[in-house]
Amino acid sequence: MNDPIMTKAKPVERELSSKKTELILEGAMQEFLEHGYAGARIDRIVEAAGVSKATVYRHFPDKEALFTALIQRMSCRKSIFELQIQQAVEESPSAFLKQYAITMLENVATDPQILTFLRIIIGESGRFPELARAFVVNLEKVSLDFLTQYLTKHPQLQIADPEVTARAFIGTLIHFVMLRDVLQSGDIVPIERDRLLDGLIELILR
Repeated sequence: MNDPIMTKAKPVERELSSKKTELILEGAMQEFLEHGYAGARIDRIVEAAGVSKATVYRHFPDKEALFTALIQRMSCRKSIFELQIQQAVEESPSAFLKQYAITMLENVATDPQILTFLRIIIGESGRFPELARAFVVNLEKVSLDFLTQYLTKHPQLQIADPEVTARAFIGTLIHFVMLRDVLQSGDIVPIERDRLLDGLIELILR
């Protein structure tokens, strides 16, 4: 027979563990944003989180695990894909693709953490390719897979290769973000967002 005291304690232990995990991730986010990946130090993360070093290592064995967990959390916080799935049923392909692109661009533009992470990943990808791979798996691949499936399920669009089309569509958006937000050079090769999106969608649906 289970000890009733132990049974009652388990949810409390899980709650405490969850709170500590969140504290650690918040401390890690602060450290990575301020010092980058290579410059981040576990000691400072421990201090910012207000937990012991043993607690940090119990949850995350190294900096890579912390950084990957932050990427995963960033992906989970985005609820746009559930919204897009609902819109895919209700809207025409042209309206859906326009809203998909606007939502993606606005999420990036209004979330400085994503931009900072992009800069960190690009800067550190030569020395730490696993960080870039984690970013691609948790964010980029999700978008590519979703859009490919959407285009595949709409045969009336008569798209010969939905995966190539999805890559071209998302690649254009990423290029726009890279120039405008990451390289801060949108003024050198300027283009109005809606003009870009309308032209891109016309090419796909023509």
